[in-house]
Amino acid sequence: MSINQACNELGQTWFESGVAENAVSGHIQLLRPGELACFECAPPLIVASGIDESTLKREGVCAASLPTTMGIVAGFLVQNALKYLLDFGDVSSYLGYNALQDHFPTMALKPNPECTSYWCRKQQAAYKERVAAAPPPPPVAVAAAVELHESNEWGIELDDCDADEAAAPAAAAAAAPLASGLEFAHETSAQHAPQHKAEDMVQADGGVDLGDLMAQLKGIQG
Repeated sequence: MSINQACNELGQTWFESGVAENAVSGHIQLLRPGELACFECAPPLIVASGIDESTLKREGVCAASLPTTMGIVAGFLVQNALKYLLDFGDVSSYLGYNALQDHFPTMALKPNPECTSYWCRKQQAAYKERVAAAPPPPPVAVAAAVELHESNEWGIELDDCDADEAAAPAAAAAAAPLASGLEFAHETSAQHAPQHKAEDMVQADGGVDLGDLMAQLKGIQG
């Protein structure tokens, strides 16, 4: 709470993370005073583990500790901080992790207008003033299609030879539905196999016996 209070007074953006007592879930959170919720805006948000914690807690026994969960959460925290500092990618306002179900909930926590922290409410008012004073974003200009070559002196034409290859990943995806955001990295070798037509194949004459051909070959060699 002391760090939360100090950052609210200074308007300092900061990150926090934590691991649950059962050591199978954790989270990271971005706290931007006035724009996102602080510690006093709402009770701490944890990831539902889906298990009975009474089976884990014992009197006189310390809380569970799982280094792998802590390492994963720490990695998420460092990665999110780097994205914020180096200004690339999407910085998560809140990212949870449930190790039992491999579940990663994300959401944006808005500040509570009735937060008990005076400095949080003050930062909220300042943020609203900045948003109201900010100029509207410029309209997105749509570039007109420009023909690259007005003349075609040599009569060059482009043939869509990759149409069949482009249809192969779609057929594979239809056969095996993928989760949102996933796609096949490459096609299988079967999809690249050449398609042979019957007229392109050598027609063998079944009227000649193999033994006769071998005898003729030996006669020629002799």
